[in-house]
Amino acid sequence: MLEKITNPERVRIVEGAIPVRHRYTPGVAGDRFFRALRDKGEILATPCTECGVTYVPGRMFCERCFAVLEDWVRVGPGGTLESYTAVHVGLDGETLAEPAWIGLAMLSGATTVLVHRLEPNGTEPWIGAPVEAILEPKAKRTGSINDIRGFRLL
Repeated sequence: MLEKITNPERVRIVEGAIPVRHRYTPGVAGDRFFRALRDKGEILATPCTECGVTYVPGRMFCERCFAVLEDWVRVGPGGTLESYTAVHVGLDGETLAEPAWIGLAMLSGATTVLVHRLEPNGTEPWIGAPVEAILEPKAKRTGSINDIRGFRLL
């Protein structure tokens, strides 16, 4: 089992199930982002005063120049569709009757994208299309990314 494989054509497959239990913790910045989303219906971002990047969801430090990020600003809910894809197979491995759409939206005021479901409203999405974040009603929000139902193509 621990022998070094020197011939890639002799790769071995070991079948089995590995039980994995985990708990996602959003951290300090993620907690603030999700609380604002749940409690106020606001999408928060953190702008970097050093290099000009505005991160959504907000971060504790700039991933490009490593500056500490302390300011929080509201972004969106409108924005622009930067990229998209159609999904034809569901999470269960079955073919979907209708394709599901996933989009990368750059919300107004942000310089990074947020990936989420896309509601194209019966039209084929296109890069550069205006979109709007659709939030769950306040009573249904739980403090997760699913408090944003997705992006609606305008």
